[in-house]
Amino acid sequence: MTIQEQIQDYINSQPELKRNDMQELHNIIVELMPECQLWFLDGKNNENKTVSNPNIGYGSYTMQYADGKTRDFYQIGMSANTTGISIYIMNISDKTYLSKTYGEKIGKAGVTGYCIKFKALKDINIEILKAAILDGLKE
Repeated sequence: MTIQEQIQDYINSQPELKRNDMQELHNIIVELMPECQLWFLDGKNNENKTVSNPNIGYGSYTMQYADGKTRDFYQIGMSANTTGISIYIMNISDKTYLSKTYGEKIGKAGVTGYCIKFKALKDINIEILKAAILDGLKE
């Protein structure tokens, strides 16, 4: 199964409202990043144990760990959670930047160091979300 098929299966497995929002977000992100590498992480570790929600990734950058090791990872991520959808913006080094820059403007969303979490697309300003995503592509 291709990554694109895995992504589509994951989106299609969601309840209807969340599925529609995730499909729209997927289309928006691919439109913002047309040539990006796509990722699908099923949330399982090497022992096939679930360690996180499955997530879709877009783009690529090299993560730097404190011990000096590096790892290729996605720049932008999307995941369904029990209360809605999370968008991860991984490539921002200042962990207060997202909340300071977008927290007040985005609408009904929780904004942390690298995550924007919301119940539904109708609850947030999509243009502000797009701006935050584009910010994550600059660093």
